[in-house]
Amino acid sequence: MPKSVNPATGEVIEDYAEHEEASVERALANAELAYHDWRLTSYSKRADLLNRVADVLESRKEELARIATLEMGKRYKEAVAEVEKSALGCRYYADEGERLIADDTRPGPASRNYVAYRPIGPVLAVMPWNFPYWQCFRFIAPALMAGNVGLLKHASNVSQCALEIEKVLLEADAPQGVFQTLLISSKRVEPILRDRRIRAATLTGSEAAGSAVASTAGSEIKTTVLELGGSDPFIVMPSADLEKAVSVGVTARMQNNGQSCIAAKRFIVHADVYDDYVARFQDKIESMRIGDPMDADTDLGPVALESSVSDLTDQIDRSVSAGATLRTGGAHEGPGFFFKPSMLENVGKEAAAYHEEFFGPCAIFFKISSIDEAITLANDSDFGLGGSVWTSENAEIERFVRDLDQGGTHVNRMTASDPRLPFGGVKRSGYGRELSKEGIHAFMNAKTVTID
Repeated sequence: MPKSVNPATGEVIEDYAEHEEASVERALANAELAYHDWRLTSYSKRADLLNRVADVLESRKEELARIATLEMGKRYKEAVAEVEKSALGCRYYADEGERLIADDTRPGPASRNYVAYRPIGPVLAVMPWNFPYWQCFRFIAPALMAGNVGLLKHASNVSQCALEIEKVLLEADAPQGVFQTLLISSKRVEPILRDRRIRAATLTGSEAAGSAVASTAGSEIKTTVLELGGSDPFIVMPSADLEKAVSVGVTARMQNNGQSCIAAKRFIVHADVYDDYVARFQDKIESMRIGDPMDADTDLGPVALESSVSDLTDQIDRSVSAGATLRTGGAHEGPGFFFKPSMLENVGKEAAAYHEEFFGPCAIFFKISSIDEAITLANDSDFGLGGSVWTSENAEIERFVRDLDQGGTHVNRMTASDPRLPFGGVKRSGYGRELSKEGIHAFMNAKTVTID
């Protein structure tokens, strides 16, 4: 049974009943019917809907933000910004969608040759709790603009957010069945994905969840896009603007209470500036105010789940046992699911911190002496989502862009997604791309047309 728990207090907000099989079947039938109508709508009608969705998001942003903060502990001002970004994503596809999926004329064997981009049908979205609105709307907006329809299986601890997303679409006068939320457990995803009416799936979440969805979809020959874990490097070279690199580095690690796939997690710092950088970083995180995420003066709220506290504690303990040094933090702050901002250094290959993703407010530090060592260390990971590099040397920038094995390299700025640019990873961080042109094309049929 889906349950919402306030991570700042540990108190249960509400228990939600799962949708019964009859409700799921009705949703699938409605999605199929809605798709046959929606795919024939004009681009202008689709854009009008997305603009109305953006209007509703903006008008309700404080209310929606409060729900997210109560359900998963995000600081309220970050939650407001997330709702605003969701509206921005909708407006981007409303403005640019027709251009992004226009017929593409090509040279070819016939008098007229072109690629026609057409929708494929209902898409199942399996989404996580850490950005309960943005993760969903970065799927919804391009899907609807493409002429597809969507069904959402959200994380069970943000069920109210999931229901509110459906309400937003309905308040914007979305046609019945164009977007629906399913309150179901993870074990019920497989039969839905196998249903002939579902044509594709997108998942943001853990490696295990991604592997399960990819396996099922692969056996059914269905398209998937996966955005999974990350252990992003944050590389600081001697020519970096150190003050800015520290300030942005703290934000990049501690954003969303340390719970972001694209958070800076592994700080790879050149020996020439290592001691200075680490000392400044420590000063900043030790001065962070931990507390109520609704309070505007709070710098760090709780992690979303009680299990996250024990998981992070276990990872730190195993790393220290393997020889790493806990420089600061590491203690559970209660009541609620609070965790002090933490720093690990002297991390060897046998430590958990070297290989595992730390999904919480803990920064991991490595000292390197050359750009070659920095690149080798950054790439020595199963993950390859994104990364940030700090240098003023053009030759170093070219090397990092060329050689870092990741879905995005961001120079002198923190890793972040933007509707105008594709987003995704390589290796065990997943495959496929969301956002921009690549994101809307992910669930479209690139149909070849030749006419004599």
